[in-house]
Amino acid sequence: MSQPETFDYIIVGAGSAGSVIANRLSADPATRVLLLEAGGSDNSLRVQVPAGTITLYKSPRYSWNYYSVPQQRLNNRQLHCPRGKALGGSASMNSMIYIRGHASDYDQWQASGCTGWGWQDVLPMFRKSERNLLGQSEALHGQQGELLVDKPKDPNPFTHRFIEAARRALGVKENSDFNGTEQEGCGIYNLTQKDGKRLSSYQAFVAPVLQQRPNLEVRTGVEVERLLFDEQRVLGVEIRTANGMNMIRADQEVVLSAGALGSPHILMKSGIGPTDQLKAAGIEVKQDLAGVGQNLQDHLDGLVTVRSNNSRSLGFSLGSLPQVLLSPFRFLAGRKGWLTTNYVEAGGFFRTPLAQDGLPDVQFHYVPGYRSHRGRLFEWGHGYAIHVCVLRPKSIGELRLGADRQLQLDYNFLSNMDDAKVLTEGMRLARKVLADSAYDDSRGKEMLPGSQVQTDAEFLDNIREYAATVFHPVGTCKMGTDPMAVVTPDLKVRGITGLRVADASIMPTLISGNTNAPCIMIGEKAAEMILATETSRVSDATEISEPA
Repeated sequence: MSQPETFDYIIVGAGSAGSVIANRLSADPATRVLLLEAGGSDNSLRVQVPAGTITLYKSPRYSWNYYSVPQQRLNNRQLHCPRGKALGGSASMNSMIYIRGHASDYDQWQASGCTGWGWQDVLPMFRKSERNLLGQSEALHGQQGELLVDKPKDPNPFTHRFIEAARRALGVKENSDFNGTEQEGCGIYNLTQKDGKRLSSYQAFVAPVLQQRPNLEVRTGVEVERLLFDEQRVLGVEIRTANGMNMIRADQEVVLSAGALGSPHILMKSGIGPTDQLKAAGIEVKQDLAGVGQNLQDHLDGLVTVRSNNSRSLGFSLGSLPQVLLSPFRFLAGRKGWLTTNYVEAGGFFRTPLAQDGLPDVQFHYVPGYRSHRGRLFEWGHGYAIHVCVLRPKSIGELRLGADRQLQLDYNFLSNMDDAKVLTEGMRLARKVLADSAYDDSRGKEMLPGSQVQTDAEFLDNIREYAATVFHPVGTCKMGTDPMAVVTPDLKVRGITGLRVADASIMPTLISGNTNAPCIMIGEKAAEMILATETSRVSDATEISEPA
């Protein structure tokens, strides 16, 4: 029987964190790095052109298309949770928004026992990755990194109306840098794009160096079935491909960067997790870690959406037909027009009457087009909409391993009713913005929540029937030092050697904003820790080999 292939490091998941780690570790030509991706290529206009993002969410080719178990407090609805299934991971299907969260989010991590993860610790990691094209503060933004941060090429006219309306209606300032000294305010979001096209972490960190680094190998269509062990040390992975099962060995470490759903699933299938679930699924227990799959958090989202006859907003109608037909040519000629949109072009961070500590407690994602009240990807006609999300949700869910070894996703939304109260107040703020005079020539019917919804009880009924998520799941391999922590602050899995987790799953609490940039930061931090360990190992080996 032939010996399994061997690499120094195996990284599972070519998404936001994994791609950064692959780049940093493979910078040493003597280090052999294998990057595994269960999905396929990202070489598609649907991925690269910003407007294509809306076609990816339910695509069986590009999305894992998870669904939650029936949500008891949301009228037993099953919520859709798309996760990226391609090189780039979920950053190949997201809205490309570059948001870090609030500095206090990371100081809270540090205070909870995650030493080395405070704001002053993670800021250099954010700066290392970033190449800011907007002339923003060099004290806060990087200028030499691989990840380009730019402004959208051609915002829709209705996007500017939103900013005007939010300033007047809510009395906030326009904020040109939500990653600056102040998070609060309204404005157009900065994006991770290059020349007006999507720039995922894979395209930023791996694709440009792959041909020049023979020590770095990327494989697609490879699903990790389980980890391989020698006692409590991980030796490698067992993989499933179109050609069957195989084993690959890691001389140094395996790094799981398969996301908040994928990484805990691999751990549990490998015998690391809650003993009762593993035994019920017929899996041999390697390490009893009760926290695997627990601590699931996501941003609960409510929608305020209005119909309008104004064809200058995004949408399909006879009035917009000329701009729709011209959009491919305008995009190719100068990165202008309908195809440049990332849909949630603007938004901001706002305080409801329930906000605490002077911090924003809701985020808006503004769509300069009609968002379907029926959940469809496309609706005929025009309008405008605001997605409102609860920035610091208190409801905590979990992932469970079923008897069939498949994941059961339970957000457990509204287990803490404070989330419903904050969302209600946030939707009232959104409604106030859309009632501003900036929209006087574009009035139409409010389809959700509907003008009949006014009282707290009526808002709660609406939330139970229509609330969804912003697709920001985190926390399921929680970092920390308490009994429910899965990884230590250096991202090593407790009780196991040769294994780390580095992705959104390690967040002890959900950051107040979009999660792609924080995941890239986690990749930078993980790579720094791994390289420090490698330097220490080499130094120790050198000392041992030297004569006394």
